[in-house]
Amino acid sequence: MPSLFEPVQAGDLQLANRIAMAPLTRNRAPDAIPTPLMATYYTQRASAGLLITEATAISPQGQGYADVPGLYGTEQLDGWKRVTSAVHAADGKIVVQLWHVGRISHTDLQPGNAAPVAPSAIRAKAKTVLIKDGVPTYTDTSMPRALDLSELPGIVQDYRHAARNAIACGFDGVEIHGANGYLLDQFLKTGANRRTDDYGGSIRNRARLTLEVVRAIVDEIGGGRTGIRLSPVTPANDIVDDNPQQLFDYLLAQLAPLGLAYVHIVEGATGGPRELPDRPFDYAALKAVYRKAGGKGAWMVNNAYDRPLAEAAVAAGADIVAFGRPFIANPDLVARLEKNAPLNAPDSTTFYGGGAAGYTDYPTLY
Repeated sequence: MPSLFEPVQAGDLQLANRIAMAPLTRNRAPDAIPTPLMATYYTQRASAGLLITEATAISPQGQGYADVPGLYGTEQLDGWKRVTSAVHAADGKIVVQLWHVGRISHTDLQPGNAAPVAPSAIRAKAKTVLIKDGVPTYTDTSMPRALDLSELPGIVQDYRHAARNAIACGFDGVEIHGANGYLLDQFLKTGANRRTDDYGGSIRNRARLTLEVVRAIVDEIGGGRTGIRLSPVTPANDIVDDNPQQLFDYLLAQLAPLGLAYVHIVEGATGGPRELPDRPFDYAALKAVYRKAGGKGAWMVNNAYDRPLAEAAVAAGADIVAFGRPFIANPDLVARLEKNAPLNAPDSTTFYGGGAAGYTDYPTLY
């Protein structure tokens, strides 16, 4: 039986263990530029088999929160090169999560104070973060406008270009953010997509944009360096679907032939309960669909895992387990899990925005 602490292959990525650091938004990149402090933060956590960066905007339009990083300008790329170089010097592996927030944004964050974009003009009952007088402030999202059909090829190209930039920055690969009620998830799910063209209505149509994005990135950098994150039933950012099992069974069957490095599944509500009585979902059946259709990529599971749950998941066939908040306060989480050592408690007041406090100053075992 494989151990949580044994190596594993994820596409082209040979990982030292089966523990991934999940993407964690920390709002410490002013002007969307990664800082030297971010290089320190990720390097401190490089003992994870795989580091997945905080969600990173593929374009100015894709930004939905203050002080999150981007992957489209020269200064941003230079900042990320410092991060990847430092992580690799510490023998770590790191991929960047590619992000377009869609309707989860605010006019203050959009170029020219334009309305955020979405599959349909439906406002999310959700919050975003603005910086006011130096303080992160939760603010209602703005009313979005529906993307015109003619704009969608440009969105796909933004993803492709960001993936190309990622490899040029030294990342080992990319993770496509298709979860948590952001743009691709909005297109997938009936609660946000009321389109009547080729990108709305049927499951096939609603999955079209996600599949176009994945295929474009695979064509650009190869499937073995491409992962995708999905959250079939999370209510995050006011997202819902009428039939998630059928939707995601279809999507995974279409993704299977693309040779992805991994599929990253958020089980239950992101950052919340692993089981949702009003939104039942069979994750084992979803994985079986993927494997039956030829999907060979690593299967990554996520949401509220501790060591016993993670060991049980690996014993049941998961290839990688992603840990989120425990990595905030425990840069040496891998060692602590392996030794069954106590974990530092995170300071939630420093999660979003700020400097080194609550970011790079948590103690290690040694």
